Amino acid sequence: MLPAAEITTHYVLERDGFVALVERAANGFGGVGSAGILTGSGFAALIRRGERSYFVAKNFEQEAQPEQVAALRRFSADLNAALD
Repeated sequence: MLPAAEITTHYVLERDGFVALVERAANGFGGVGSAGILTGSGFAALIRRGERSYFVAKNFEQEAQPEQVAALRRFSADLNAALD
C-alpha cells in the first residue's frame, strides 16, 4: 500500500511498479479499479491500439512491452482474487 494522504476515497496498492486504486469501504476494501503504472504525470492506464499496447496518462505515453502487459494482468488478477 502506498501512502497517499491526499486521496481519501481510495487506497493505492502497488506491486512491481504497477498500481491500482481500491475504494475505501466501511468494512475495509471496496471495488478495485483498473491497474496501470504510476508516472511523473500521474496514473497511466493500459490501452490497446491495434496490435500494440500503451501506458497512457495526461502528457505521457509509453509503449508497453508484452512482458509488462502479462505482469500487469497477473497483478490485477491477484488483486481481484485477494479482495474478493
